[in-house]
Amino acid sequence: MPRPLWTGAISFGLVTIPVKIISATEDRSVRFHQVHLKDGGRVRTRKVCELDDEVVRQEEIGKGYELTKDQMVPISDEELEEMPLPTAKAIEIAAFISADSIDPIRIGDSYYLAVDGQVAAKPYTLLRKALERSDKVAVAKFAWHGRERLGLLRVREGAIVLHSLRWPDEIRSPQPLAPRAIDLDDDEIERAVQLTDTMAMDDASGFRDQYRDALEELIAAKSEGKEFAEPAEGEEREPGKVVDLMAALNASVAAAKESRGEHGEDATVHEMRPSKKTTAKKKTAPAKKTTAKTTTAAAKKNTARKPAAKKRSAS
Repeated sequence: MPRPLWTGAISFGLVTIPVKIISATEDRSVRFHQVHLKDGGRVRTRKVCELDDEVVRQEEIGKGYELTKDQMVPISDEELEEMPLPTAKAIEIAAFISADSIDPIRIGDSYYLAVDGQVAAKPYTLLRKALERSDKVAVAKFAWHGRERLGLLRVREGAIVLHSLRWPDEIRSPQPLAPRAIDLDDDEIERAVQLTDTMAMDDASGFRDQYRDALEELIAAKSEGKEFAEPAEGEEREPGKVVDLMAALNASVAAAKESRGEHGEDATVHEMRPSKKTTAKKKTAPAKKTTAKTTTAAAKKNTARKPAAKKRSAS
């Protein structure tokens, strides 16, 4: 179990639940150091004062707010600790809302809330049951790393999870980025919907970081003095090349179906309305074949039935 990042309590009305915050995720990225290419030596970052050009020790470094380019206001850790924050050591629940009302763009890092002592077990379970039965999530305020934050509490596999939330004014408006009005054909939209259905899956738990896997193989091969096999070159698309949207959608649907077939999964697709060109091409030939087959089959059935009819009349 990783070490707790924060210790405090959940304030739930008049109920207090002692908890510890534990990171719910871990960074599995491959980390690199900066090295001198000439001799492989480590290149380190030094903290230097820009006034006297001297290297500053960590205990000599404090915080400051820049009012202007030439004026800095120093703020000490003691002053920050004395700030009147009611949520300094509490995750204070402010409201319960529907999970669907939270825009995912506001959700940040995730943490597990573990009980801090046996006395917290009952109120912790009480809050968890209330969240499960009400089918809601809790919005809470808490202070961390020198600022007040907004959080979201929900239940995952029997544990209460705290998601940090960005404040509403921290979200930029996407309106300037939206494209101008575009006319789309209904067939193009339906084909795109068919592609989403073909690529649908129950969850995303099966994905892997293939780049990290390849990077680890490269590091292992180089550390053992072996040559690393270069990956096969993929198809390169020319930048800025204009493609036929419908042709790209059709090819994407076909590729998705083939991929699902390899895993033994059937794709659920919408029934598509044939285009005018396709209808014109398929009018004659299939109809003739079908008529010929139907006539032949009917003749055989009639021939087979006639003797039986004669026998019945004779009797």
